[in-house]
Amino acid sequence: MSSNLISNAILTIRNVSKSYENGFKALININLQIKRGEIVAILGPNGAGKTTLISIICGIVSKSTGEVLVDGDSIIDKFRITRSKIGIVPQELHVHEFESVWSTLQFTRGLYGKKPNKEYLESILKSLSLWDKKDQKVMTLSGGMKRRVLIAKALSHEPSILFLDEPTAGVDVELRKDMWRIVSELREKGVTIILTTHYIEEAEEIADRIAIMTRGELILIENKDSLMKKLGKKELLLELKKPIKSIPTSLSKHKLEISQDGNQLRYNFNSQSSDKGIANLLDDLKKAKINYKDLHTKQSSLEEIFVELIKESK
Repeated sequence: MSSNLISNAILTIRNVSKSYENGFKALININLQIKRGEIVAILGPNGAGKTTLISIICGIVSKSTGEVLVDGDSIIDKFRITRSKIGIVPQELHVHEFESVWSTLQFTRGLYGKKPNKEYLESILKSLSLWDKKDQKVMTLSGGMKRRVLIAKALSHEPSILFLDEPTAGVDVELRKDMWRIVSELREKGVTIILTTHYIEEAEEIADRIAIMTRGELILIENKDSLMKKLGKKELLLELKKPIKSIPTSLSKHKLEISQDGNQLRYNFNSQSSDKGIANLLDDLKKAKINYKDLHTKQSSLEEIFVELIKESK
């Protein structure tokens, strides 16, 4: 890893593990560096260790081994300093039900020793479509609005790192889109964002890098676009001029698939491979006197890549 990335890292996780007394290993030797101002999506099935990792970084759960640095400071040695730089939106709706939205934000900001800033809190509430609800008690709000209050709370003390733990689980499409917009705006202001999600399209939409966890291990961390190129498979679909009943033996090396009606041929290839495979296929089709009227390619989605990686790690 380059020294430039290390010097630019706002979060460094070194050899972090978490084991419980019953022998269960929730995390196994996690190493991860996150750059200032980037968005990292952590994907993984239930029980992968995503929430445990976030809880350790935020000081909610103690690690068994390893080290976590926030902006160069240890989360153990300088807990107050590091924790003040972190905001977290948890999965559960833990809010002060009997307080007003405005009071909740003011109280949370004060907890971190921040001076009152009405203009800043107002801007947060407006960006989350909560301004007209500011004087309402939290208990009177819908589940979606309570989720927005959680986000506002996490932002109230102006953190430089924001954790979103399954932020859009169980929320409507409108809030999900609002979340993506807010995340983009925060990144423009220099906030580093780490989110765990089950929604593959969420990672595909907003993340710079994708981390994949399963059974307590980090099995991959990669730039999103590079990941798509490296692991994404492409599919070439050929629309034939005339249907064929079977694939000639001269084409067997290409491992083609034929549609039920015989009007299409499907050819799978790795997106990193050269175009020679396609060129050779088209030459062999010509020799076999199989003519096509159209062809188009399709690249596998991040969801398909994710499923394949999880399968391979089992």
